Amino acid sequence: MKHYFTRLQEAMTSNWDRPALGNYRGETFTFGEVATQIAKLHVLYEAIGLKKGDKVALCAKNSARWGIAFFSANTYEAVVVPILADFHPESVNSLVDHSESTVLFTDTDIWGKLDIEKMPQVKAVVSTADFKLLYAADEKISKANDNLQELFEKKYPNGYTSADISYPTDNAKDLAIINYTSGTTSAPKGVMLRYECISANVTFGQKRLPSYPGDKIVSMLPMAHMYGMMFELIYPLCGCAAVYYLGKTPTPALLLGAMAEVKPYLVITVPLVMEKIFKSKVAPIVNKPIMKVICAIPGLNQIIFKKVRTSLMNAFGGNVREIVMGGAALNPEVETWFKKFKLPFTVGYGMTEAAPLMAYEDWWDFASKSCGKAIDTIEVRIDSEDPYNKVGEIQARGMNIMSGYFKNEEATQAAFTADGWMRTGDLGLLDKKGNIFIKGRSKNMILSANGQNIYPEEVEAVVNNQPYVIESVVVDRGARLVALVFTDSDKMKADAVDVEEFKKNLMFEVNKSMPAYSKINIVEIMDQPFEKTPKMSIKRFMYK
Repeated sequence: MKHYFTRLQEAMTSNWDRPALGNYRGETFTFGEVATQIAKLHVLYEAIGLKKGDKVALCAKNSARWGIAFFSANTYEAVVVPILADFHPESVNSLVDHSESTVLFTDTDIWGKLDIEKMPQVKAVVSTADFKLLYAADEKISKANDNLQELFEKKYPNGYTSADISYPTDNAKDLAIINYTSGTTSAPKGVMLRYECISANVTFGQKRLPSYPGDKIVSMLPMAHMYGMMFELIYPLCGCAAVYYLGKTPTPALLLGAMAEVKPYLVITVPLVMEKIFKSKVAPIVNKPIMKVICAIPGLNQIIFKKVRTSLMNAFGGNVREIVMGGAALNPEVETWFKKFKLPFTVGYGMTEAAPLMAYEDWWDFASKSCGKAIDTIEVRIDSEDPYNKVGEIQARGMNIMSGYFKNEEATQAAFTADGWMRTGDLGLLDKKGNIFIKGRSKNMILSANGQNIYPEEVEAVVNNQPYVIESVVVDRGARLVALVFTDSDKMKADAVDVEEFKKNLMFEVNKSMPAYSKINIVEIMDQPFEKTPKMSIKRFMYK
């Protein structure tokens, strides 16, 4: 397997003057400029006294310089500690300290809310806006930063060229990243990932979805989350593609505007974004009475489906070869429509602990309602006596599975079975072809009074298909299933919908398709959208 540094070095050498990292409608760096900035930061690290294995924290909003900071630390063989920019300042202080980071990259807004006294091991704080020092623990570091250009020119008197790039590749088993899965200050879980974990994901990505010089991608996911970091930064850049950062929460209008301008070859996203695009762009068309009739007529419906597909593909810029979704299940009704349109989409499966990919299938072989098949660097099993018919926990082992949780042996022990398989906490089934079907999270599963297993995600999928529903959470309260529903209240008002009548109709329609033990008993209307995690999953624990 090729080390990801080798791919990165090859991409830089052969694409020196091509765009590599850019901010949408902002500054852009070529591969050569990225390599040069990395080398310049290496000179700063040397002056600071940073050594192999030392920790470099990175807590900032998405930007081209975020990517440069990441690669500069990782190619120096420092351990990168990405921390989500929207974590509470106290959590950031705690995680920087817990990770033993000695350098912190951040932006000025976040830095203004942090407390350096709570991060005593930090020697230098660097701005992701311009790579200037925001803090130095001693005069030596300040002086090195002030004279950085002079030090750089002294090290490379003939200028920095592609021939000077030399990244180490004898470190496959070494720790490369500590990625914290939450901002909690008590027993935080820092996922420890090796260089081979990264290389395995990049190798698989470039094997199944190769990128080429001139290809572009729009980054919309948080870079400190493993999904975005791997597939919207490391993988495309290692394949010579250019990455453009949105820098904002991707509303359908902003996202489609950027797509039309950048014309990406690949869309990496979460189902919620695609569901929003479907509801805003497609549903109003296919739900018209006349269109429902036409869509039911063989032959004629194919003309409509082709037009919708063309419209969607053009909205994504016209160059998209595949749309990959992950992080949650895709709404079944939306998936059915996408299949009818022959949209080139697939739904993968992964988690931070796998850096992040565990399952994938090409869009033309993607099995409906599945999340693909185990990738070729890991094995997946279902902890069940009959994995094809009886739900069990999904477990995995292989090259891209984490080493454990940093300084948290108790959590590490709990994460693995006695025979070395990682527990995912997800429940699922397999089919005979190896496709994985997720039923839900084990911690979300509800046990009914008569011993039946209820998977709230399955009930929610039906609720979310009802008119005016934007999103929902199904919870168990006193042995009664309650559907918490956030609706399009403006549209309900415009259509003069009676709220109580709506709740009754929703319960009736949903329960028609539910087995007796999964019928909802109460519907509650929420006045605000549900709180989300960075990968846009609902924070269920807040609504129990």
